[in-house]
Parts: sequence; structure tokens; C-alpha cells
Amino acid sequence: MGVDYYSILNVARTATDDDLKKAYRKLAMKWHPDKNPNNKKEAEAKFIQISEAYEILSDPQKRSLYDQHGEEGLTEMPKRDANSKNGFSSQSAEDIFAEFFGSSPFEFETSGAGGRTFSGYSRTENNYKGFNDGNAATMPKKPPPVENKLPCSLEELYNGTSRKMKISRTAIDANGHLTQETEILTIDVKRGWKKGTKITFPNKGNEQLHQFPADLVFIVDEKAHDVYTRDGNDLLMRYKITLAEALRGTVVNITTLDQRDLAITVTDIINPTYELVVTQEGMPIAKDPGSRGDLKVQFDVKFPSKLTHEQKVALRHALGS
Repeated sequence: MGVDYYSILNVARTATDDDLKKAYRKLAMKWHPDKNPNNKKEAEAKFIQISEAYEILSDPQKRSLYDQHGEEGLTEMPKRDANSKNGFSSQSAEDIFAEFFGSSPFEFETSGAGGRTFSGYSRTENNYKGFNDGNAATMPKKPPPVENKLPCSLEELYNGTSRKMKISRTAIDANGHLTQETEILTIDVKRGWKKGTKITFPNKGNEQLHQFPADLVFIVDEKAHDVYTRDGNDLLMRYKITLAEALRGTVVNITTLDQRDLAITVTDIINPTYELVVTQEGMPIAKDPGSRGDLKVQFDVKFPSKLTHEQKVALRHALGS
């Protein structure tokens, strides 16, 4: 069949007129070249392709011919532009965009040949009205992003996880009316992400007439943990021992955030400033897969509330005082 116009618009072959309008609205606003300054050539090609697909499928006669005979069946149709494939050009794409939205939010100067100049092919201060010449009021604006906290446990940030987020937002339906829609978004939380990490879903925020959809941003927020405190890539914890253990040594038993059991022997005398550092047992480092920070154990020594006379004598003897 050649070009698959249904796949280009991401619709089924049974798509209704409303389905086509909704698909075109979203894709055309997403891929308009002025919305994609960093990959303009790709966006231009995509925008023309989307517009051509919509023109074919929204016309009952063209759609019938296409369904029966594929792209070849369209060769006998009147051409919009004799110099372009299937009569479709960059100007055709802009015309559809303008017709669809009532008046095009992207305005262009009239060229000397009597037609409008497509933004990506000739964007200069002399022939283009846009952000660069003080006519920003004629352009669709991008609202500020909609930000939401994404609370994550320390275990989730240590091990990584996949979160499903149900969102409800204002959208514009195929007829240009505001409506409410819900959607499930998947967020893959990476191992080692820190508080403040931002995950952006372009154009998934609220839509408004004559504006681009807002971006939806989730910001990682770290929940407090009962045992561990995070310090950058390191993990800190407090560990309780008796005075006897502090003096004679002890075995520190730890359960890690991925449920491994560690038994670390300490033979040193544990004084109030002593810190046990276990290398490579801290948080995973997101930018350096395979590496981790350190686990730092600080000790709380429990002193006895009272000693017998014999214990005091033995302690003085042991301490040489």
C-alpha cells in the first residue's frame, strides 16, 4: 500500500471523523516546526506527513480510494500543488493547519508569489512573523509546567521501581471544546535518583484554547526512613551498643535496603567519635552505574544505670585507674 496514513495519525482503520480530528490536533501541535526549534527539519517533514494523512483520510472520496487501491489510487485526484507529490506541499500543510484551528496561530508574511512561506524553509525577519519580531501575541503560548511531587521511599530510590500515576487534565476535544480526560502515566524511577530529580512529560498538562499544552513535571521527594538517612550518595545510620561492646569489640548486624544481611566485626574500641565506614554499601550512583556511595555507621553507647562494688573495682582494674 505504500504510505500508511492510518499509522501516521496513530488511528485505527475504523477511525471516525472525530477520531481523525483529535489525532490531527495533537500531532500537528506537537510537530509544528516552531514547536521544535532543535530538530526543525525532522519536525517539518513530520508535520507535512501528518497534514497529508489528515487531508486524505478526512475526505470520504479520497479515503475510499486509498482504502481500496492504496496510495496509487489517489493519483487521479485533483492536485493542490502540481509540483509536489500527491499534490501536497509545505503550503498545503500550513493551509490545513490554519483551516483546522480557525485561524492559524503561526502567521506568515505573504511572499512575492502570492503564497505564504513555510516557517522552516524560509525563516527570516523579512518574511516570518514570529517570536523574533515582536508579534508573539499572534503565537500560541506555552503555559508554565504543571509540577507535582513524587514521594519515593528510600528503598524505591535504592532499588529502582516503576510507578503508575493516574492523571486527570483539561483537554481540547476534536470539536475544539474543553473536556476532562484521564490517563495512566508510567514513571521508571532509576536507582540512585535524588530528591529534586525532575521527570517531564511533554504536553501532558492542561490544555487551553489558543495555547500549547503545558508540560507535566513530577519532582522526586524522598520519604524519611526508620533506619537510614541519605547524605548525597552515602547512607548514614545509628547503631546501639552496650558499654561492654564498645570496649571489647562487637559484631554489627545490618539489613541493607535490598534486604541483604551484613555482619561486620569491629575490634576497635568504639569511642564517641568513632565511625564505621563500609565502602560501596551506600546509595547507587545514577550517573555511574555499578558504583555506590558508602555506608557510615555511628554508634550510640548505652551506659549502665548502676554498677555493683565488684563491677566498679573490675572496671577500674581493666582501665588501669
